[in-house]
Amino acid sequence: MHGDTILLMTFVFALVAAFAGGVVARALRLPPIVGYLVGGLVVSPFTPGFIGDSDAMNQLSEVGVMFMMFSTGLHFSLKDLFEVKGIAVPGAILQIAVGTVAGYALAQAFGWTPEAGIMLGLSVSIASTVVLIKNLTDAGLYQSHGGRVATGWLIVEDLATVVILVVLPVVFGPGETSGAELAAGLAEALLKTVAFVLLMLVVGSRVLPWVLGKIARFCPSELFQLAVVVIALGTAMAASLLFDLSVALGAFLAGVVVSGSKLSHRVAAEAIPFKDLFSIIFFASVGMMVNPVTLASHVGELIALVALIMMGKWLINMVLGVVLSAGLHGTLTVAAGLAQIGEFSFIIGQTGMGLGILTAEQYTLILGGAVVSIALNSFAFKLIDPIERWMRKHARLAALYERRVRQFEEPPSDVRDHVVVVGYGHAGRCVTEVLKNLDIPCLVVERELETAEETEADGLCVLVGDAANSEILAHAHLDAARVLVIAGGGDAAAEAIAYEARLFAPGLHIVTRAEDEDGLKALAAAGANEVVRPELEGGIELMRHTLIDLGYTPRQIQDYANELRASGYEALGDNAQGARRRAFERLVASLSEVELEWVLVGEASTAAGSTLADLDLRAKTGVNAVALRRGGEVTLFLDARTELHKGDKVGLVGTVEQVEAAAKLFA
Repeated sequence: MHGDTILLMTFVFALVAAFAGGVVARALRLPPIVGYLVGGLVVSPFTPGFIGDSDAMNQLSEVGVMFMMFSTGLHFSLKDLFEVKGIAVPGAILQIAVGTVAGYALAQAFGWTPEAGIMLGLSVSIASTVVLIKNLTDAGLYQSHGGRVATGWLIVEDLATVVILVVLPVVFGPGETSGAELAAGLAEALLKTVAFVLLMLVVGSRVLPWVLGKIARFCPSELFQLAVVVIALGTAMAASLLFDLSVALGAFLAGVVVSGSKLSHRVAAEAIPFKDLFSIIFFASVGMMVNPVTLASHVGELIALVALIMMGKWLINMVLGVVLSAGLHGTLTVAAGLAQIGEFSFIIGQTGMGLGILTAEQYTLILGGAVVSIALNSFAFKLIDPIERWMRKHARLAALYERRVRQFEEPPSDVRDHVVVVGYGHAGRCVTEVLKNLDIPCLVVERELETAEETEADGLCVLVGDAANSEILAHAHLDAARVLVIAGGGDAAAEAIAYEARLFAPGLHIVTRAEDEDGLKALAAAGANEVVRPELEGGIELMRHTLIDLGYTPRQIQDYANELRASGYEALGDNAQGARRRAFERLVASLSEVELEWVLVGEASTAAGSTLADLDLRAKTGVNAVALRRGGEVTLFLDARTELHKGDKVGLVGTVEQVEAAAKLFA
């Protein structure tokens, strides 16, 4: 093997091993991170076969840290940080203190020196921001209140790490250290940190967006992409070389500054490929540093350390959630996200070795604890919802976390004929806005506190909590509701909500959306009546506009749309029902300059029990009754003997004025 190609070979083989490990992990339904870590272990100097250059990979992994933190800054505004400062700042400080004491106690049980115990405690107390962001994103919690608290919490920990790395050489270095020297070192570190932050917020917030705007306007796209890389890496290196700060903090602040630019979305899109690639390198490099032989000889200590990192820190943060009244879901998110250690723990451990405090075996044990905790951390996120459901069943226990959380009024007990909308995102707002305009009572179920406050400010009744929790749905009066609209969450959450709702109200009409065909099938099996596939509907609309421009008739276009929908929604019903729907859509498409409206035969409507001949709609209003929807069935081509029942929906065709006149007969 040629020495001058070792870096290239290490890089390539690490990527190949990480790819293979990720594929295997995916096949075993494990998080891809586990595969990346194992891939790094395969090419490490401690396993047979190819021996990679772990030092070179560590340097490449720093690039991954920079891009991950830059992307984090792009999506994390200072406003978000200020909103959670009351929880994040004291929580991070208290957790570092308590975690250090717990790690010190464990080290004493191992028989380590007091100095080594302090190093272990500090390493255990600092979690990995890179791992947190990835797992929050994978769990769909990054933009949640708990996700913002956890991110702000770790930003504070990163700042504290800067101070820790300054203090350690002063306290544990050779020779005596006076109080004045220690104070001077701390003051210098804080001064540099404040100076860099002010420089970025005052100068960088004006210069960097201006530079990006000029490059986007006058330069080719590849130069804009290069500018994004230069800003992310250059700012991180400037923070390290000029201010003695971590590259992670520098890259994060660069992202925060650029997020104020009108081009922030384009910058984020350009940074994603680099972030994804080098984050894989980061996890592979972590796997390369672990010596499995050393860990095998200290397996008992490794298990105890992992238990402290994952279970001990989880319990510490759960207790802090009670002290800080951080909200139950937010506390569970923080506790899960911080139940791991990562890059800053490595740096602290390396500092300890450089000062002669930690031995190579002790440092390897810290690395092993980090690797195992990173590999298992994503599973901690899967426990958030079941633990929250269990805790909410014990009202006094849940109340400990929400003493200062704003309480919302319960919906009135006599609410009836309302629509329950789960999720107040973009889709949920579209539905509720129309319902408000139609004076249809609406109840929103929203799990995020800030969004719930917006919902209430918009004049809507709101339930705060996870709709997948049967306790929350029990307060939504589903048995008296007309429709349940599941507009938020992914397919798995919608499936759980539909299943729970069907138990409460077997006859309730459930409308939701699915990402793909598998989600459609699962939701149909869970009891959903109508499932919309946004991607499919978007494709149909693109097709419709394209064929209009090409001169096709509305009838032809509707036929193609029907065929696409028939294949895309096949799991929702039998072929006969699908054929009836397609026939009705063809009927509507063949009509022009008319309005079709579904009119409900209400509880007190005089139309209930009457036939179409009795009502004589055409003579009185000019409309034609062309369809009847009763339950899940649609009947076309009605005759005069058709009798109407309460709860029926009659499809009326006519002009706007004619339909409005007929609707009054059903009121």
